[in-house]
Formats: sequence, structure tokens, C-alpha cells
Amino acid sequence: MKSDLFRNNRKALAALLLCSGFIVGHPLTVYARNSETANVETPQQQVKISGTVNDAMGPIIGASIVEKGNSRNGTITDMNGKFSLSVKPGAVLVISYIGYKTQEVTAVAGKPVNVLLKDNSEMLDEVVIVGFGTQKKVNLTGSVGVASAKELEARPVASATQALQGMVPGLDISTNTGALDQDMNISIRGVGTIGDGSSGSPLILIDGMEGDINTVNPQDIATVSVLKDAAASSIYGSRAPFGVVLITTKSGKEGKATVNYNNSFRFSSPINLAHTMDSYNFALYYNQARLNSSKSVRFNDAALQSMLDYQAGTGEGWKASSSNPDAWDGTSYFNNDFLHEIYNDNVFSQEHNVSVTGGSKNITYYTSFNYLDQGGLLNFGDDGIHRFNATAKVSAKVTKWLKLSLSTRFTRNDVFRPTYFDHGNTFYIQLIQTARPYQALYDTNGNLYYSPALQLRDGGETNKRTDRFYYQASAIIEPIKNWVTNVELNYNIQHQNNKESRLTAYQYGPTGVATAVNSASGKNEYLKEEYLQNNYLNLNIHSTYSHTFNDSHHMKIMGGFQTENTKRHDFNAKKYGFQDPDRTEFDLTTGKNSKDADIGSEVKGYSWDWATAGFFGRLNYDYKSRYLVEGNLRYDGTSRFRRGNRWQLSPSFSAGWNIAEEPFFGNLKKTIDQLKLRTSYGVLGNQNTSGWYPTYRSMSIGVLNGQWLNGGTAPNTSSIGSLVSSALTWEKVKTWNVGIDYAFFNNRLTGYFDYFVRRTEDMVGPAPQLPATLGVSSPKTNNCDLKTRGWELQISWRDRLRCGFNYGVTLSLSDQQTYIDSYPGNMTGSFYSSNTYYPWQYVSGYKINTIWGYETIGIAKSQEEMNAHLASLPNGGQSAIGDNWSAGDIMYKDLNGDGQISPGAMTTSDHGDLKILGDSNPHFFFSLDMNASWKGFDIRAYWQGVLKHDFWPAGNSIMNHSTSWGPGQMFWGVPGNQGESWIIGYTQHQDYFRAEESGLDEHKLSANLDSYYPRPLFNNEKGYKNQYIQSRYMQNAAYVRLKNLQLGYTLPKAWTENAGISKCRIFVSAENVFTITSLSKLFDPETCSGGVGGNAYPLSRTWSCGLNVTF
Repeated sequence: MKSDLFRNNRKALAALLLCSGFIVGHPLTVYARNSETANVETPQQQVKISGTVNDAMGPIIGASIVEKGNSRNGTITDMNGKFSLSVKPGAVLVISYIGYKTQEVTAVAGKPVNVLLKDNSEMLDEVVIVGFGTQKKVNLTGSVGVASAKELEARPVASATQALQGMVPGLDISTNTGALDQDMNISIRGVGTIGDGSSGSPLILIDGMEGDINTVNPQDIATVSVLKDAAASSIYGSRAPFGVVLITTKSGKEGKATVNYNNSFRFSSPINLAHTMDSYNFALYYNQARLNSSKSVRFNDAALQSMLDYQAGTGEGWKASSSNPDAWDGTSYFNNDFLHEIYNDNVFSQEHNVSVTGGSKNITYYTSFNYLDQGGLLNFGDDGIHRFNATAKVSAKVTKWLKLSLSTRFTRNDVFRPTYFDHGNTFYIQLIQTARPYQALYDTNGNLYYSPALQLRDGGETNKRTDRFYYQASAIIEPIKNWVTNVELNYNIQHQNNKESRLTAYQYGPTGVATAVNSASGKNEYLKEEYLQNNYLNLNIHSTYSHTFNDSHHMKIMGGFQTENTKRHDFNAKKYGFQDPDRTEFDLTTGKNSKDADIGSEVKGYSWDWATAGFFGRLNYDYKSRYLVEGNLRYDGTSRFRRGNRWQLSPSFSAGWNIAEEPFFGNLKKTIDQLKLRTSYGVLGNQNTSGWYPTYRSMSIGVLNGQWLNGGTAPNTSSIGSLVSSALTWEKVKTWNVGIDYAFFNNRLTGYFDYFVRRTEDMVGPAPQLPATLGVSSPKTNNCDLKTRGWELQISWRDRLRCGFNYGVTLSLSDQQTYIDSYPGNMTGSFYSSNTYYPWQYVSGYKINTIWGYETIGIAKSQEEMNAHLASLPNGGQSAIGDNWSAGDIMYKDLNGDGQISPGAMTTSDHGDLKILGDSNPHFFFSLDMNASWKGFDIRAYWQGVLKHDFWPAGNSIMNHSTSWGPGQMFWGVPGNQGESWIIGYTQHQDYFRAEESGLDEHKLSANLDSYYPRPLFNNEKGYKNQYIQSRYMQNAAYVRLKNLQLGYTLPKAWTENAGISKCRIFVSAENVFTITSLSKLFDPETCSGGVGGNAYPLSRTWSCGLNVTF
């Protein structure tokens, strides 16, 4: 066996070198050599077999004819469907073609082989992975979406979640950042719960064991099944109230060893980065904001001229201070576009994958190795991912009634980034706040000077290594025909090490004097390390018996038991000060702060565990695949709830009627292959909570953290947690689903439609008010309900033309709307908090995340126009929301006709002049997958998007405040609730109101009375009065994006077979090619809600090329 493995590896290496070195470089030479040696390699004592391959429409061009057991001996049909092939007498020919059933024919000397291929009905016979088993797709009564390996492998992306985006209607995958250490958001059918501490995420199972979809090797995936309704997912009980994603990885196949190697080399660049104004126009913008705010100009004419001189290459950007030669002058004249400086224009990544599969009738095996080196976009510091995946599987048929399987998977995920890049306010806000184009990126001595860039490069780094070991053993026992028992034991160990260092970064003056720029100098340099270990053990036992009565009545019954146990241990330590900042190790820390005073180390740790147990059963019945019934029952217990509320019963029921199987369908059967109606209902409990002990009262214990010294030492402390209701129990999720599956024209046209209603009841909500004399917070209770309703559509067309051109189109579309049915925490129906000035997300009777705002008339072009508008409002004008109204300010509409503009009480019953402008949830998730192939060439265009997305880009204000100054700054340029230190100017902000021209002669900036933006104002003039949530600046973040475009070519076998290569495909691919959207160019439609106000780590456009070789 070792010798065989060595020979296979040697063969793989030789074939790879031949392919890349000769086939790609000199394909004509290889083709000529193959032709010259073809007759020499033809075995003796062979017979020549000729024939034709047809379908119902005529000859098939390019059908494959291969001698069984000798994959190197084969040919394809010509333009007339004819072929000839020399084979051994009595050999079996395997005839195949995409979209048709494979046929086998025995070769007989002198007898022509004429084959009529029939359409492949696998769309109906396809077996779908479901909970604890499989079902024929034609017999499914639950709502299940499927994605195949072919669909996933076609996209050279870093993770399976990226490849799945848009593939399955109802599986919503989104991101608000391109940062490599942030996972994409996954949900099934929208918002599932708003319960305090509850999770609405789907259950992710990889080969039946809970796993991380973001680190699984995409090349290992065979199929993905998405269980969407209660009938499909209820067999998993309380772990799966909001759906299940079942990932099945590839397994060994009987036959000779097959080696596959594939790679991709990628070049990425950021997309949709905003551009700042040039320094001269920014200075005019800054000056105008100061003048509007009753201040003098910031830049005089000399400074403006210096900026123009620098842009023309005739001036200096900076000089040393005349009063202090160790410091730079207070004003600089550079011209930098900082977003495009912070992010790199071109980043290289690569991925390599090798797999080997094969086996005999009794033993099969599969093994693979994958390596991903993903570079990040940061131009300063280093960010990226190194991922390693290794998989080994073996299955053995020990006896006729016993099959054993063992598998192990290992993943290592190394993620690294600068510590300063923390995904929080620090980086993104400072990036906005300091990105003024006249400031220096490098000083005139060539030293990096720009603070965010310095802190990225020199402020320390964060490394997170996550190792996951998956071990699975299973036995399939069939002592009696059709009675199958499965025993599965799954064990998963996760080790995670985080190492974070924070260092001081320095700017240098003209003479080299260093000055600390970052907060580490005040908060102290430190080293923090954390170790986390998760141990997960899972046992599944289930037994299935199936029987058919009178060839018409098919019944299957299954019962089983499942138990899970997870234990987690966390330990972390933090020490301050470094002897050598280049060596960040604990034994080289000083224990000193920035003032050289002793500072204690911080050591923390905890241990948690939880367990579940469940008994489950399923009954399936169908009559001639015409009438279908399924019932599921699960009885679950979890340690997360107290005794008395620990167990939950989860029933579900579904039924289907395949009308196409009715006798009265008659001749319609020739056109309609399947027309199935289905319906389902189920109730599940939700035990998925962010805390592992949500129903237990906790006590916090602190070490040496008291505020008063006792003998010179801070004492230990303890504090009791909030009260917990003894009645706190499960959320209940009830789901109704109706659907239709269809297939027409010999399965060329296929698809399905689903409509669902999901109601989540007894969610944990805000506690009722109790007297303050209680001394602690009131206990939270199960008191909230919500309802989500929606629909999903998928339609596919697949066909082949007589010329051999194959093509397919798949359209997926889905939507869901979530309404709050009950939320006692907001009894007044307020949609805006008068205390925090943040909007309420939850108002009974309304959609979640409803956006309320004013309707805008426009911007007053003159003082006379503004005066006339105010005069039309005799009962106070716009004084309730601002004063000093002038030309260039917003004119709001009086919707309630009371002669003034006001928000009323900001409740649903008294909302003044506010109205609903939309909701911030994306709607109408869309994808369009188009593919075609012809004579070895293949092309795929994959479109993905959201067709409706109301987006308010600029803070949350509707009354006298704009608390979110970060988001306001990104959109407005001059946030009206902040001082001038927060001004920033992108090219879009240049379209601001100007009553008259400004600037230097020959460089005048003209007046702009028809502007998009109002006049810029700082907070001293209550500039927020123009920046309330309003119709004028509502954004449509809907988009359609060409997510992937790929062109491939499979080399002819005549070029490769003598090198031992059965298939060789080369490809080029582009990701995020272009986007159609009406959203402001300040934002990307996918990341507009990320970062700070849409200033997020950008997505990337990626160009790839690669090779896929099978030996």
C-alpha cells in the first residue's frame, strides 16, 4: 500500500510538471507527440468498434465513449454523432454526456453500436441529505434548498460562506466589512428572535457534527442542504429552531486511485473607496463652513496659494517651525488621498488543494490537503489569513450487515492584523477625523507621519491561531434487510491562542526628535495572551426501518437518541511594559507603566459547560410517490434551563401531493415531470443563548480591584447579579410553510416556490418596572413576540443545442418581512428615545428597524425663499427643530397641517410631521447564475444582489441631536452636532450650497444654488438642523453585482492522456467585477452599515487564474 501511494504521488508530481511546463507552454508540441505515438501504444488483439450516439433530437456532438476499467482509452463523437474506438474483445463501453443518463454497452466485433441517450431524470431521483438520513428529492415535503459541489467549486473564494452567498433562496449571507478576521453573517429566513441573550443563527453541521463553516475546505464539500422550515429541521429540535445548514464532505469511491490537484492565484484591489477633495478645494470647503458658523476663515490666500503650488510641483508641503526647529510648522500644504493610501492597490493570495480518492468494493478512502494564503488590503502593518486543512476518511464493509467509517479533519486558521485595527471606533473614526488632504503622510525627511498609518505599522500586532480537530466514527448495521441502525460518535477539540501587543508609535520632527502619537503612551504598552479550549462530544444513535406494501405503499420509520456535551476553559493574562518592543514576550515585560511606576499584571479565567439530550422519531409514508406524509417528534432537554422548565416537546407535520403522478394527468406527463404541492407546520423551542447559564443568578468576584486601599492594598470585591425569574423558559418558534415543486420539458425547466409564516413567541424582553428601593435590576421575563413572513422562488432552465452547446440559467429570489407583535418594554409606542436620542428598533405592530423621518421640500436658494416658507408656517415655523434659518438650509414639509414643523411626542399615536420613510432591512435577495459550455470551453456569470434596501446614512437624529457623530461625519462631511475638528471632505461633499463664488483668482469655485448638500454648519450654529432623518437624503442601497465571471478551458484528452492526466482545466476568474446601484459613491452597498457610518474595511475585486488537474 505504501508502494502504491508512492507511485501515485510520483505520478501526480510528474503529471503536474508535464501539464504546467509543457502543456501550457507548448500545447502544440504535446499534441504532435501524442499523435506520433498513438499507433504505437494501441494494444494488440483489439477490435475496432464504430457507432453513433443520438438523443430524441438527433446526433449528440461530443458524447464521451470510454472503455470501462481503462479510462485512458476513449474518444468523443464527431459532428454527426459518430465514433470509432479500438478495444479489447468483450469490453464494456461507457457512453455519457452532460444531462443524460450514462449507458453501458458490450462491444461485439463487427457489430455497430447505436445508442439512444435519455434525459437524466436525476432531478427527480436526486437524493437529498436531510436530518439523520436521506430522501429522494421527489418525496420531500419539507422546505429544503440544495447547493452542489460543482456550484461551489466554480468560485475561487476564501470560504464556503462566500461561495454560498445567494445560492439558496432563504439562506441570507451578508457582510458589512471586507476584513479578513470577520465572518459573514448567516441567517435563514431573516430575523428569528430579538430575545435578550438569544441567538437566531442556524445550526451548522459538517458531516453530522457541529462545525465552523468559515474554516471548512470548500474543495472538500460534496453537497450543502439547507433545512428551512420546521418540518425539515425539527428532527434536530431546540438546536435548530431557525434552520439547519447540512454540509456533506466528499468520501471515497470505488475504483483506481484518482489524484486531483487544483490551485488559484489571486490579485485583489479595494473597490468603492471614496476619494477626498484635493487640498485646495477642501480648504475652501473648510473656510465656507467657518464663515457659515460666524467664524473667520481657516486658510488665508497665502495658504491657499501654497496648496496650489504644491499640487503644481513648485512648492513645499511642510517646513520646520520658525519658533521651534525641532517641530514642524502648524500648517502643511500636502495633497493626499488617505483612504487610498491606507489600503493597498494590489494584494497577492494563493490557494492549493490536493485530494486522493479510490478503493475497492469493501474499502474506500478519501484524503485531502488545502493551503490558503490570503493577503489583506492594509498598506501599513500586516493583515491576512493562513489556513491549513487536512482530511482523511476511510470506510470499510466488514460484513454484509456491518459498515464502519472513520474520519478526521484538521483545520488551522492563523489570522493576523495590527492591534490598532480593532474594528471599533478607534481606527475608523480617527481615519475619518484625520484624513484631511493637506496633512502629511510622510514628512519631508521621508519618515511616516500620518497617525493612523503609524499606529497600524508600529502600534503592535494581534495574532489569533485556531486549531480544530474533528474525529468521527460511525457504524452502519443492517442485520435485516431494510432495517438500518446508525451509531455515530463525534468529538471535536478546539484550541485557540490569541496574542495581542500594544506598542507606542512615534512621529519625528525635522531634527529627529520623537513624539508619541498613540494612546499606548497613556494607557501603557502591554502584552495580552489568551488561551481557549473547547471540547465537544456528541453521540447519535438512530435506527430506520423501511417497507413497501404491494409496490405502492412505502413506509419508513426512524427513532433515535442524541446527546451533546461541551466544555470550555479560558485563561488570559495581561502584563505591561517592554524591555525590548521588538520581542513581545511575557518574560521580557517590565511591569511598569509609561511613567515608570509599577503596574500589576491582570490574570483571568473561567470554565463553562453545557449539555443537551434528545429523543426523536420520524415517520414517512407515500403512496406511489403521489401522496406524501411525514411526521417528526423531538423531546429535548438542556442544562441551560432550570429543572421544571428543562424539557421541551417539538412536533412537526408535513404533507405533499405530486399531481403529476395522478392518472388523470395523462398526456400532460410528457410535458410535466413533476408538480408537487406541499405544506408543513411545526413548533420548536430555542435553547440557543449567548450565555450558558441564562436562568441562573450569578455573582461577580474581583481580585484586588477595590476602590479603597486596605493596608496599602486594594481588596477583593464581589457583587450579586440581577434577579432572575424562576419562570424563565424556552422561546417557542412556530412555522407554517406551503410550497410547490415543479419540473417541465424533460426536467429542462425546474424550480420551486415557498411561502412561510414564522412566529417567535415568549422571547425574553425588558423587565417590568419595579420600585428603585428593590436595590437590584428587575428580572427579565418571557414577554415578547414577533412574526416573520416571506417567500422564496427558484427557477432553472438547462438545455443542450444540436451543435453541442450546453447552457443553463438559475434565478433565485426571496424576501421576508419581520413585524413586532408584542414588546412590553415600549408600551407608549415610542419610535425614538427622548433620553438617548436613539431610535427604538421595536414598536408593537410595526416592522423591525422602521425608519421615521421628515419629508423634505428642498434647500432654500435665497433668504427670500426661506422667509416665504417660514411664513407659510404661522404657528412657529421650524423653530421647534432649529433657528437662524437661512438660504442654503432645509425646508421641511408640514405633514399634519398644524402650521409648524415638529416631531410631536415621537410615538406612533403622536408623530407630528414625521412619517415612515422605509425600514433598514434588506429585501428581495437576488441571484442569477448563467453558465454555458462548448467543446471544452466553459463560462459562468454569477450575479448577486439586493433589490430593495432603505438606508439612512447619517446618524439617528430627528430631534435636536445627532448622537452618532461618526456616521454623520462620513455622509455630511461637516457633522452639524460637532466642532470643526471633525470636518472631512470627500469629492461628493463638494456639491454643497454656495451663494457666491470663492477662492483665488483663476481658481475660483463657482456658486452652487442647485446643490445636493445644504450649507455646511458647525455645532455652534446648530448645524444638525439640516441633518435630521429626512426623505431628501434617504439612500437606496439596493444593488446588483456581477459577483463572479469565469472562463475555463478543458484540454482535449488527446493532449493529456499519455501524460497520465485524465482531465486538465485552466481558468481565469474575476470576483466583484462591477456593481449597479444608485447608492451614494461614499459607500459600498454591501458594507454601508459597517465600520463607522459605512467607513468600513473595503471589499475587494479579485482576479484569479488557476489549474485543475486529475490523474
